[in-house]
Amino acid sequence: MRWALVKVCLAVTAMVVIAFAVPLGLVIREMASDRAFSDAERQAGAIAPTLSITTDREELTRAVLSTEPGDRGHLAVHVPAPGKAADGTEGEALDIGTRRATPKDVATVQKDGRASIAEVTGGFALLQPTALSTGEIAVVEVFVPEGEVSNGVATAWLMLAGVGVALIVGSVAVADRLGVRMVQPAQRLAGAAQDLGEGRLGTRVPEEGPTELRSAAVAFNSMADQVVQLLANERELAADLSHRLRTPLTVLRLNAASLGEGPAAEQTRAAVQQLEHEVDTIIRTAREQRPQTQGGQPEAGCDASEVIRERMGFWSALAEDEGREVRLAGVDRTVRIPVARPELAAALDALLGNVFRHTPEGTAFAVDVHHSGDAVIVLVSDAGPGIDDPKAALARGASGRAGARGSTGLGLDIVRRVAESTGGDLRIGRSVLGGTEVRIWIGLHGNRPERGRRGHGRRVGRRIGWRGRKEARTTTGPGARH
Repeated sequence: MRWALVKVCLAVTAMVVIAFAVPLGLVIREMASDRAFSDAERQAGAIAPTLSITTDREELTRAVLSTEPGDRGHLAVHVPAPGKAADGTEGEALDIGTRRATPKDVATVQKDGRASIAEVTGGFALLQPTALSTGEIAVVEVFVPEGEVSNGVATAWLMLAGVGVALIVGSVAVADRLGVRMVQPAQRLAGAAQDLGEGRLGTRVPEEGPTELRSAAVAFNSMADQVVQLLANERELAADLSHRLRTPLTVLRLNAASLGEGPAAEQTRAAVQQLEHEVDTIIRTAREQRPQTQGGQPEAGCDASEVIRERMGFWSALAEDEGREVRLAGVDRTVRIPVARPELAAALDALLGNVFRHTPEGTAFAVDVHHSGDAVIVLVSDAGPGIDDPKAALARGASGRAGARGSTGLGLDIVRRVAESTGGDLRIGRSVLGGTEVRIWIGLHGNRPERGRRGHGRRVGRRIGWRGRKEARTTTGPGARH
């Protein structure tokens, strides 16, 4: 916008300068020409009194040489021959001074009796008629050099050009300053909007610049304050809702303590303890005064293989009780991802919890991990009935399984946000086991993969996952069937 304003101002100023300078330059040239010929007329008039008195050659020669143009050879007098005398003789025509005009031009002036300007070599000749006492018409010729006709014109044009350039430069400078005054607040507003979109919620815009931009800055700051307030209210609501779980958890923990000894009792007490820990973590996180995305350094990542092995170790015990076949592949080496350990664990628990909640007992499931260089693909597959509408299942708040009791639909949303925080995505499809396959694409460099590359990764993920499942049938590892 700044350069557009400068270009417009430059064009307008240039047109104005041309519109005034060109006619003014032509007027100056005409004025210089009129001045030169007016001086020539005055010089021609200086010899007229002498012509009215005498036509004697010697007298006229002295009169011509006594003038400034005559002394320079710029003045000439043409006297026609007089009529016949009393003795029958004819007079002689007189040409005094340096002739430059042609005889034809002189004769035309003598015949018409009007002054004329003839173009001659090196300039112009002013032919001024003067009446003699004899009734004849004499012609006074004054030579006007070309330099006198255009005297001062070049200087005036240079001055006009200099003034025009100065006006253009000045207008461009003023337009640039005005553009800066308008563009800088707009750039600050755009930058602040981008910062706010990236999660820097403390970003505000100085209320400066033109009235419209100041109004936009006020509106932006008000919007940012409302966003911060809404996020704070949401965190408080999450904390309050989580805090309500403490009472039933306390009752559940007391009941679990009275179960006595045994594997089932220990598993129940461990699950209650884990649940209390997760609730405490949610409350502490929700009560933080500063969002995690605002300032500071991002949380360190984690080893996806380690987290998956740990969570599969937790869920495999329940899987054994329900007679579910469990397969795990791709977790035999360290795979670092830019996701915090609690977030990845929560995402895995959400997916595996859906498998146990929405598939019949005895339904097999598998977890495969594939590292493709710029991303990590985690596949959670089951042999259940599948999802009729995967697109609806990904909508926040929608039920993961239509009509499933106790489903809030937020589990898949948690997984999706974990994937998208790294530039990846979440997709639901049909698994090779016959049920649902949930694919988590976790970007390693913060760049969202291209569409074609995502499709390629999905095909590779399925192929690797199937091979991993085949290998898992012959190997025993964390999460394998006990």
